[in-house]
Amino acid sequence: MKEFPDSPRTSQTTRVWPPISVVMPVLNEERHLREAVRQVLAQRYDGPIEVVLAIGPSHDRTQEVADALAAEDPRVTVVPNPTGRTPNALNAAIGASRNGIIARVDGHAMLPEDYLQVAVDTLERTGADNVGGIMAAEGVTPFEQAVACAMTSKIGVGNARFHTGGQPGPADTVYLGVFRREALERVGGYDEHFQRAQDWEMNHRIRETGGLVWFQPRMRVSYRPRPTVKALAKQYFHYGRWRRVVARTHEGTINLRYLAPPLAVLAMLLGLVVSPFFPLGLLIPAAYVVAIVAGSVLTGRGLSASALLQLPLVYATMHIAWGWGFLTSPPRLARPPQGASS
Repeated sequence: MKEFPDSPRTSQTTRVWPPISVVMPVLNEERHLREAVRQVLAQRYDGPIEVVLAIGPSHDRTQEVADALAAEDPRVTVVPNPTGRTPNALNAAIGASRNGIIARVDGHAMLPEDYLQVAVDTLERTGADNVGGIMAAEGVTPFEQAVACAMTSKIGVGNARFHTGGQPGPADTVYLGVFRREALERVGGYDEHFQRAQDWEMNHRIRETGGLVWFQPRMRVSYRPRPTVKALAKQYFHYGRWRRVVARTHEGTINLRYLAPPLAVLAMLLGLVVSPFFPLGLLIPAAYVVAIVAGSVLTGRGLSASALLQLPLVYATMHIAWGWGFLTSPPRLARPPQGASS
């Protein structure tokens, strides 16, 4: 695969930039929505931009904020998303959008000012159907800082470049995404059955139909990690649960990176179960603890003492919650056959 230079074209002052539709699934984002939309509309991009907000049934003033934004700026459109589910919101917003390039942005995402310019330039240079970049986890509290460290480490998330960074090039999936409309239409948009993992699943379909998904590390989006152990465990439990659903739907999409957490959970459970009869079984969970502590020391350089002390707990929470979610994912979550209701 040919590599493409990252430097912008020299003719950017005279080129015509295509119009972009930014689609945002929004639920309970009263605090962040106005700033997120402002950052989109303030992009350093010379083409037209529209923003389509798909608003779910929020428990705060999100709807009022969205309606006010639409009243203040004709570039903002609001559509309903009665289900509150992310893939439904994305499809509703895409359906209401008008342009040939569609950028997915979350309601609390903070974009760099050249995000859309880099995305369009990358789309045109590579011929990709979807380009995206890095989910740049940035914490404020010591716990969030520990989570941010884990989410950018191979110990925490494997070799996924949209977490850990790396060179630009073809990828299985990317964070968020800027798409060609024809690619979304070719695969039928987001599969609304998938409450989680809908991005990975749709990127898989894009690649299966001959499309190219391209990782561009210059597209770096700030992300605030979950603030508590409970919230982090719930997040990764559902990640694991729905990744199993993807695996059942698309055979051959599971590799060792995804199997490592459930295998580790099974091994530790086995060690604990046999330990009353075979005490050496305790060496399995003990070895995991030692490995996580050692990994935390290696990857946690630069963290505060408080954050570093919490890093082993963060790694264990991510691994065990993801693995347990994968192992216990019920068959009833399987995607219904085409034509059946989900």
